[in-house]
Amino acid sequence: MTKRLLPLLLWLLMFVPAAAATAATAAAAEPPDRLIERLSNEILERIRTDAALKAGDRKKLDELVDNTVMPHVDFRRMTALSVGRNWRTATPEQQQQLMDEFRALLIRTYAGALSSVADQKVRMRPLRANPQDTDVIVRSEVVQPRGEPIQLDYRMARRTDGWKIYDVNVLGVWLVETYRTQFAQEVSTGGIEGLIRSLSEKNRQPAANGKT
Repeated sequence: MTKRLLPLLLWLLMFVPAAAATAATAAAAEPPDRLIERLSNEILERIRTDAALKAGDRKKLDELVDNTVMPHVDFRRMTALSVGRNWRTATPEQQQQLMDEFRALLIRTYAGALSSVADQKVRMRPLRANPQDTDVIVRSEVVQPRGEPIQLDYRMARRTDGWKIYDVNVLGVWLVETYRTQFAQEVSTGGIEGLIRSLSEKNRQPAANGKT
């Protein structure tokens, strides 16, 4: 079940790009649910109207992910949570290597998942949070042309430069929890260095669809 849901988790996270630089101030003051809704619609429209992205051009998809998705993610926190308790035993150099390799892996995986975006729509659910909260769960549903809506929740934290995502949940499965299980198995057999090597090897493999 984990293997089946992971690509879906990664694909759904693609709905969260960074705002343009000219809108950075507005985004910082925007409520988290409004931010998700607005940016979701923007990224869907961009994919629909860009022929290269729609065709699965891996270079453009990688650039899209790196330039638009990653700036809206609290990446250090996501990496630390995914590595779990083993993060505290890693040296600063190892932590940086883990962040670099994990980031590269997510970019590759996200870029591949983007090609499945078509006629989906996002429907927001009421935000159950107080104005002073700095850590919230934004709940939504992905409405598909066929089939039942897909539950999609975001864990978000408020930072000085706006709300950042540090985890995503689909059908009751959290992205960080999925990775934590996988990474713990790697560390148990090869230590932190073994996990770094495993991530590095995955990142050197050719893209699944072969497009560049």
